[in-house]
Amino acid sequence: MGTYVLIASAADRDPQVATLVVGDQPVDFNLVLAGSSKLTGVVRDLEGKPVPGAVAVLTDVRGEVVTTGTTDAEGTYGFSGVRPGGYTLAVSADSYRPAAVPVEVVGTGQTRQDVELRPGARLRGTVRVRHGGPLTDARVTLLDAAGNVVGTTTTGDDGAYAFADLTGGQYTLIATGYPPVADTVTVNGRDEDDRDLWLAHTE
Repeated sequence: MGTYVLIASAADRDPQVATLVVGDQPVDFNLVLAGSSKLTGVVRDLEGKPVPGAVAVLTDVRGEVVTTGTTDAEGTYGFSGVRPGGYTLAVSADSYRPAAVPVEVVGTGQTRQDVELRPGARLRGTVRVRHGGPLTDARVTLLDAAGNVVGTTTTGDDGAYAFADLTGGQYTLIATGYPPVADTVTVNGRDEDDRDLWLAHTE
């Protein structure tokens, strides 16, 4: 005799909890375990190849993280026990632009959402002194087509600079250290672009 808590759980099912009062007679009590929802999919690049090691983050409508995971060797991710509702799935991986897609998980069973990642373009080059070698400690600023600062860096001993994870489009490079010089460059958004800059002394 007494009061007991009954907990039932099973794979791919939502757990259920019930309180039972047991007397001196046998008690028949049934629990129904509803199937939980699962969200799964494959992360691929533009050529359709799987992207292993990509980080997938699922957030709810309030922006709070519900669960996270990493794609396997086949580019597949999977989240179990996801309640029905609207979510945002954000995926990121090295050398790719991050992507975020809305997901609607409905009822029980499995919801599939594949994600395509675009490669992050990279712009690099060397700042050189005209009629001389690479320029150390030159400040390089990258502006987008609207004039917003995308990034700023300083060249090393080899005069090299680099900006990664860029989208395609037109940019402006500004290098200072001597009198500043500006140059316009168009990034194709799919691979790596090189652009050297030349600075000169003023007389």
